[in-house]
Amino acid sequence: MTRFTTLIAALFALALSSGAALADGYGKQKVVYHINYTGGEESRAYKGAMRNIQNHINAVGAENLEVKVVLHGNGLGLLMSAKQDEQLQTAVASLKGQAVGFAVCNNTLKGRDIDYSDDLYDVWEEDIVPSGVAELSKLQQEGFTYIKP
Repeated sequence: MTRFTTLIAALFALALSSGAALADGYGKQKVVYHINYTGGEESRAYKGAMRNIQNHINAVGAENLEVKVVLHGNGLGLLMSAKQDEQLQTAVASLKGQAVGFAVCNNTLKGRDIDYSDDLYDVWEEDIVPSGVAELSKLQQEGFTYIKP
């Protein structure tokens, strides 16, 4: 009888814990954050966007969230500023460590004569997409929710 009671208690606890996660109403999510604006004084807008993404991860859980950040136009300023701004470096590195993908627009790189390996913080060839706006559209077609922080 004791084993049976223990088994029932364990099953009840499991049901409650899995129900609590569902009660939050979040579940699995796929999101794309769109950054194509300037960071402003002391890169406040960029830092705010990075905080938004981290808060999203904290609320939903990294295991329940697939996040992409698409940067084009003035948005590349985030990774340019991060070359000298340790706070931005830490934010970008932390997000990448949580499997957040950063996609950098090749049209902007070419159009503005930006060398991703010299001018941008922690960008690799596999991070570059042909077009930022086309990437946004593709990700939305794949079921990613669009967010512009």
